[in-house]
Amino acid sequence: MRLLVKRSNLWLRQCTAQLRRQASNMATGSQFHKLATAAKSAATGAQLDIKSDNNALEAAVTQRAAAASPLTDSFGRHHTYLRISLTERCNLRCDYCMPAEGVPLQPKSQLLSTEEVLRLARIFVEQGVRKIRLTGGEPTVRRDIVEVVAQLKALPQLEHVGITTNGLVLTRLLVPLQRAGLDTLNISLDTLRKERFEQITRRKGWERVIAGIDLAIQLGYRPKINCVLMRNFNEDEICDFVEFTRERPVDVRFIEYMPFSGNKWQTERLISYSETVQTIRQRWPEFQALPNGPNDTSKAYAVPGFAGQLGFITSMTEHFCGTCNRLRLTADGNIKVCLFGNKEFSLRDAMRSEGCTEQQLVELIGAAVQRKKRQHAGIGSYRIGSRTMLHPHQPQHAQLRNCSGLTHINAQGKAQMVDVAGKAHTTRTASAEATVLVGERLTALIAANELAKGDVLSVAQLAGIMGAKQTSLLIPLCHNIALSSVRVQATLLEQQHSVRLVATVRCSGQTGVEMEALMAVSVAALTVYDMCKAVSHDICIQNVRLLSKSGGKRDYQRQ
Repeated sequence: MRLLVKRSNLWLRQCTAQLRRQASNMATGSQFHKLATAAKSAATGAQLDIKSDNNALEAAVTQRAAAASPLTDSFGRHHTYLRISLTERCNLRCDYCMPAEGVPLQPKSQLLSTEEVLRLARIFVEQGVRKIRLTGGEPTVRRDIVEVVAQLKALPQLEHVGITTNGLVLTRLLVPLQRAGLDTLNISLDTLRKERFEQITRRKGWERVIAGIDLAIQLGYRPKINCVLMRNFNEDEICDFVEFTRERPVDVRFIEYMPFSGNKWQTERLISYSETVQTIRQRWPEFQALPNGPNDTSKAYAVPGFAGQLGFITSMTEHFCGTCNRLRLTADGNIKVCLFGNKEFSLRDAMRSEGCTEQQLVELIGAAVQRKKRQHAGIGSYRIGSRTMLHPHQPQHAQLRNCSGLTHINAQGKAQMVDVAGKAHTTRTASAEATVLVGERLTALIAANELAKGDVLSVAQLAGIMGAKQTSLLIPLCHNIALSSVRVQATLLEQQHSVRLVATVRCSGQTGVEMEALMAVSVAALTVYDMCKAVSHDICIQNVRLLSKSGGKRDYQRQ
């Protein structure tokens, strides 16, 4: 393309010189001036035409490159926006987000290190990501947050770094973050009333959040205030938030209440976008819509004359899946292509695998993006008025009519085995346990190895190993996995008059082995029963449960 431009410019200079020579030979004075002006005009017009052609050529090249990018999905959506969760931890306990006691946290070793975060960020940027937003949990609880921002801003092709925070520590961190290069910030605030803040977050700190917003404005930011609207909680503050934009240059964004694990989602708490707009216009009839960008998730509005503006994120009533350009990287290194989807690919496991190249990481990212659905994944629907909405608690008969999101059921509602071909090969381990209560008499016989059928503990161990290897024959939709290790421990707990069974199973493959571990302890427990039933049937098998699993998309450790 550069060669084409050079040749075009050379041709223009040659044409202009020739016209000047012809004009000089043919006329003088005013005639020459007219001819020279015509030559200059012709040259300028030709330059404009070539410039237009070049722009079109560049646009075509860019479009073709985007189409070939691993960040472009099967529906032609090119993903240039990455949200990175830096931590699972949060210093608030918002009741719509998590239970009061919090949620189980993964071991630190299962989370991405700073070096891994920056490496993956660089790979995404090299593939076309131009905007990164840091989230959590609460990203500011991470001690190296300022350093992470500075390192991201050092990536040559990255244009924008933002952060989503609850604002509790902004008065302490925002100046260093600005020096590190932070471009924008979103602040979560669901109420302008102190008492309500403490009620919903189960913590104190409302004054600090407001101070953080005002500091952001003083430093030149135009912060976005994210407010989740909930009926019977803060719908009476809708106009208060609008008033908040009168003197402050902020963008208050009303977010429709969405379902998440542990938030006891109730459809009647949802306040729709249209209802909110109607409420605002009752007080400000001149409330008007503003232009939106092609990938904006927020519908922009404003009251004329106010310093700030309003936005509506209509995740439930009017989804914006068709223009979605966002990907998410979880704190434990999984790539999520949809906030509502359950499918995740572990970039952490792939990255930590011996011999994994960056090209293989790029291919894994591309495979994940290609599996992105056309719209919200894995959630059923119900109707309010004339709108289709998402609902996590759909009757079973309705699920069978819309079951494409269920991994073990096909479009006709029939059972199917999950296709794991796109999953990464990783080392996967699972442990499970079971307890068999045998009573005092059997405990003594087992300890003395005096049962007529033989050594209970040894036979149970062998049975558990054999059971693990037969899992796919007994559980209909389980994969036939090549196990690399099965260990079963059978321990007689004499004081408790019981036998404790623990199985640890390992494989290297594309799916986990928790079912094999559970099958091992179950078969071992049944074997203990069979070995002892000639003496007594007063035997109880209990606490068959998974202890831990690792190596897959989501690790687990029983507390």
